[in-house]
Amino acid sequence: MATTFGDSEYQYHPPWRKLLWVKQDYPDNYVDDSFLEELQKNVNVRDYDYWTMVYQSGIITQHISTVVIFVAIFIHLQNNSISATQLIWIGAASTTLGYFCWNLMAKQQSFRRGRVLKSAAFFFSTLLGLSPILKTLTSQTSDDTIWAMTVYCFLANVLSHDYGTQSGPRIKIPGSLSTNAAIFASVLLASRLDTNLDVFGFLSFAVEWFALFPIFRKHAQQVHAKQSIMLNMVLQLLCIILFFPISKAVVILYLFGFSFLTFICPYWLIFIQKYKNEIHGPWDEARPRLQKRTRRVTYRKYT
Repeated sequence: MATTFGDSEYQYHPPWRKLLWVKQDYPDNYVDDSFLEELQKNVNVRDYDYWTMVYQSGIITQHISTVVIFVAIFIHLQNNSISATQLIWIGAASTTLGYFCWNLMAKQQSFRRGRVLKSAAFFFSTLLGLSPILKTLTSQTSDDTIWAMTVYCFLANVLSHDYGTQSGPRIKIPGSLSTNAAIFASVLLASRLDTNLDVFGFLSFAVEWFALFPIFRKHAQQVHAKQSIMLNMVLQLLCIILFFPISKAVVILYLFGFSFLTFICPYWLIFIQKYKNEIHGPWDEARPRLQKRTRRVTYRKYT
């Protein structure tokens, strides 16, 4: 506990100063009456709007929906409900449509389409040549190990995905950890398919789904609110349609999780704000701030 002393005891001493590098005739735990005048509480507390947070939660539910759709496509491909040829054409058509929609939304017509097509052709040709190797990559590993590793990889993908909403003019590639985890999970699942064509179709769709589609989703979230909401509804509908023949229990669990993340979690966050007790005062250390324009470092006492 801080020790205070009466004016009579220190009436001949110099006044106390809040300086550590100056030796004073006061105990180390001495504070004067003005010490708590600069106390600030909850200066960083934000006032959240419920419906704004419901809309922003779509960033999370969209990504979870993509993972659910991808798993459903693997199950249908393994059960021969969807052929590899159909999956290749669906992925190619969706990527082409998304590419032109991106051009329209970004209003950028200076893309070099020839260079893009050349790079895409080279990448998918290489993937086609590697398909036999990827198919036998984990042939000596048991199915239980593959399923467990796949679950861990998708958990890492969901937890490390970039859910930021900061807008910017540059195209930002998704986080490497999240993308690599999803692609590695795709390779694990592809090793349990029957033919090399199935492996190629599944992995090509995985690259389009986890590397390119997140860029399109983030841009739609930043620029077009209505399109993002529609995209969220389309993904939810696809999850229900694809998983309903597989497991109705999974569909119910997915709908419950979707409702919880969209409507319950925003209300929960707003509710617990009143229990936040964050204090700032003269005991806080100075924090450096770098000003981008002037390249000067300044120090702020409070944040």
